[in-house]
Amino acid sequence: MSETLADFSLGKRPQTKGMIQKVGIVGCGAVGQEICRTISEYGIDVVFLDLSEDRLKEAFLQIGHQLDDIINHWGLTTGEKRAILSRIKGTTEYADLADCDIVIESISSRKKGTSIEIRKEIFSNIESVVKPDAIISSNIATLMISDLSSSLKHPERCIGMHFILPISKTNIIEVVQGIKSSEEAIAQVVKFAGMINKKIVKLNESPGNIVTRMLVTTINEACEILMEGVASVSDIDRAMRESGYLFGPFEMADRIGLDKVMKYMDNLYQEFGDKKYKSSPIIKRLVRANYFGRITGRGFYNYQSGKPVDQTVTCAVIK
Repeated sequence: MSETLADFSLGKRPQTKGMIQKVGIVGCGAVGQEICRTISEYGIDVVFLDLSEDRLKEAFLQIGHQLDDIINHWGLTTGEKRAILSRIKGTTEYADLADCDIVIESISSRKKGTSIEIRKEIFSNIESVVKPDAIISSNIATLMISDLSSSLKHPERCIGMHFILPISKTNIIEVVQGIKSSEEAIAQVVKFAGMINKKIVKLNESPGNIVTRMLVTTINEACEILMEGVASVSDIDRAMRESGYLFGPFEMADRIGLDKVMKYMDNLYQEFGDKKYKSSPIIKRLVRANYFGRITGRGFYNYQSGKPVDQTVTCAVIK
């Protein structure tokens, strides 16, 4: 039996008969882009929806740049890049989600107090076009899937599916079961996770799930250590990396976006009333200055071409 190089490539479409054939992604921000790229890399067609054609164009450019970076590190060929991009269809029309097996909402809402209402509307729009057995999901971190699906005709097919950042370097998805989520829906999500080489952590819904609750309290504690003058931003991060963490708390906060981190904290504080979830004063000051992290070029670190070059914060002083 002869085998060709293409038999081993990321661009080769696997046999998926009876499996998930097409996935919709609503929201083409940084996280939506990474989810989209990951799914397409494993041979699954993706419908990438955003209401702005300009944002869609920018998203495709960014995905192309991400794939180029992998090519430059010998992890991909140009042919595989073309194959991955060919499986992604950009659209501004919900009707194009009609034949998707799973649709994942992954919007980035920065307007305070609008997140639930916007997502509920998106869920209703999705339900109005998808087939009866399609799974409707959300990449939620601090909201409740039961809230988002409460106005749907068939909330039993709604599941939380939280991809852990950075998606390309972590191999788990938090699968969140709502009050009305069916076992059939969970089974479909588990099957899908296996198709994209992810393991699942199944949990009952709770604001923040597991990872986000642990992460934001770690970031807050790192801010306390910094404000006490115990160590610098870079030394705190280095200590955590050397202890086995993929990123230090400040590095991770900058990657997520400090505005998002603060929003997670606000949601958790509102839900639990526990002061450990209250945003650190340093985070509030950085967000007020529009220092959101890597996306703006400045957060706990200053960035050039997406790489940290020095620290913005020394103890409680923002430079």
